Amino acid sequence: MGAARPPAGGIRVNATGESGAADQPVVRLTGVGKTFGAMDAPVVALADINLEIGRGEFVSLIGPSGCGKSTLLRLIGDLTDATDGSVEVNGKPARRARLDRDYGMVFQSPVLFDWRTVEDNVRLPLELFGHDRASQDRRASEMLELVGLTEFAKRHPYELSGGMQQRVAIARALAFSPSLLLMDEPFGALDEMTRERMNSEVLSIWERTGITVVFVTHSIPEAVFLSSRVAVMSARPGRVTRIVEVDLPRPRGLETRESPRYFNLIIEVREALRAGDRAGAASEATLASPERTAAEGGIG
Repeated sequence: MGAARPPAGGIRVNATGESGAADQPVVRLTGVGKTFGAMDAPVVALADINLEIGRGEFVSLIGPSGCGKSTLLRLIGDLTDATDGSVEVNGKPARRARLDRDYGMVFQSPVLFDWRTVEDNVRLPLELFGHDRASQDRRASEMLELVGLTEFAKRHPYELSGGMQQRVAIARALAFSPSLLLMDEPFGALDEMTRERMNSEVLSIWERTGITVVFVTHSIPEAVFLSSRVAVMSARPGRVTRIVEVDLPRPRGLETRESPRYFNLIIEVREALRAGDRAGAASEATLASPERTAAEGGIG
């Protein structure tokens, strides 16, 4: 588990998330499993996940398609229930953490409301939580400044580029001061140059706020560039088969992407993925049966 990182300066997002000892993991997954389907044809999506994520870490989840990365993120966010094991956020069950508004979430699609202005989209969770208008205005202004969109406050989402829309979604997710930010392939639909620029902007936001981030991606270079650690997952049923420590110096920029250590870490993660893919395939073969294969339609 990485060491806690105090904010480097600027706007502090996590105003309240200090529940328990300072060294307590923000996320603790113990023996977590998730099974879908009926008892006579179960689909084991995740099996025996054990992972701890410390305060201020940036941890990426990476694995082959269908390995359960997004499902694991949804378990952390209490958007679905684990079949086995326990999920804790800030020392509390995931459901309690959700009710306490301990986390924000950003999806691949920004999910903005076109009839609301940019600032009105950012203030939406504060409206729902009953904040007064003055605090809504103040917080929306702070968050738009954080993501570099102050001059677009009165615009509507359809007037913005895809990258700018995702920045609005990030600002909205941070508006109510969560201690944890869950990001599910937020830049997967962007072109490569925009994606790299967004990577740098997310790192800047992370460094300024000190928030803990769990980030799902299919991109090995993205995972290495962003992360403190990369959790490598096997093919279904998904397991965390390797944790790769990313020791690249910060702040990270263009020089990082051109450094020998960066390329070596990409190779390390890729080799861990290949090893995990073989392990997952072997496990899947052990679990398979003719009846189950027929019920699943041959997915794998």
